[in-house]
Amino acid sequence: MTPLIRRVAITGAAAVIAVSALAGCGSSSDDNKKDNGGSSSGVQVGVILPDTTSSTRYELYDKPLLQKAFDDAGIKADIQNAQGDKNKFASLAQSMIGEGVKVLIIDSIDAASGAGVEKTANDAGVKVIDYDRVNLGGTAPYYVSFDNEKVGELQAQTMVDQLNAAGVKNPNIIMMDGGTDVDNNAVLFKKGAHTVLDPLQAAGKLKITQEAVVKGWKVENAAPAFQQALTAAGGKVDGVVAANDDIAGAVDGVLKDKGLSGKVVITGQDAGIAGLQRILQGTQGMTVFKDVKQEADAAAKLAIALIKGDDPASAGLTLVKFDDPQSASHNLQALLLAPTVITKDNVQDVIDAGALKAADICKGIESVCTKAGLS
Repeated sequence: MTPLIRRVAITGAAAVIAVSALAGCGSSSDDNKKDNGGSSSGVQVGVILPDTTSSTRYELYDKPLLQKAFDDAGIKADIQNAQGDKNKFASLAQSMIGEGVKVLIIDSIDAASGAGVEKTANDAGVKVIDYDRVNLGGTAPYYVSFDNEKVGELQAQTMVDQLNAAGVKNPNIIMMDGGTDVDNNAVLFKKGAHTVLDPLQAAGKLKITQEAVVKGWKVENAAPAFQQALTAAGGKVDGVVAANDDIAGAVDGVLKDKGLSGKVVITGQDAGIAGLQRILQGTQGMTVFKDVKQEADAAAKLAIALIKGDDPASAGLTLVKFDDPQSASHNLQALLLAPTVITKDNVQDVIDAGALKAADICKGIESVCTKAGLS
């Protein structure tokens, strides 16, 4: 017999799926389970990625990297994408839990729906790893990501350094925060940037004239939000802390219309092709590179250790306590990786890491790449 799976329809983002009779549904199901602890289908780990629109990384990098890591370890994995649909996210989780996975790796669309899935998994005895984004108020015991507060620090400090190098005194700064309304990572980026900028503002060395949020991380919201902030700032801006490369591109588009492209230091994140091209052409100052290979490798190693019942330390993983500000009882152990600053001087690092090919970055700007020595 297959386990009986029952859905309970609950309105709101934090829909909770009830999974009943996962045990005691007949001996035939248990007899068919693999000796390695998997389900009758052999699936031991489920992975749910959030979408294909907020970033191209999930299908291009995360999915194949995770798949290869599990294949190499002889672990059968079920890797799916929720396509930005919270109901589909919950349904995928229900299906994977019903399959009998021992570990669930989730990169949630938002914290509320992610926390709902975590509760269901926890009730079914499935260990959950928050991947890339932590679900505040959830129950997952593990979190694998980059040091996202450090990302914001690097963005702000590199912008300040570049403004100083250009001889700009008392610069006017506009902050273009990412989806702080849906993503705790965006909150951490913002927090990190403020730890650098606020003391400088207090010392009279710069001025944060405006701060806007690109709601939902939706790039179509970025240009209007920046235009409004720039107008409120009297059209004066020397540096923009843009949370990622897509926002940076929208900012540069507005500045280009005003004849200011290349005259304002703009930050970014993700080290995508468009962002790197702007850096090489001088219209974006920097981006933050988070090598997805490192993140996928760490998450896979942790999942494999949990499946085998091993101490994560035995897999070479160092976990640290991570506080959930929304729940004192949420005891998270986190593995936080170090992000890297990319400027015109080290774009080659992204190529050397295997994240992008020089031919793709240099398409249409070959002479610029030749001058920069990219290969």
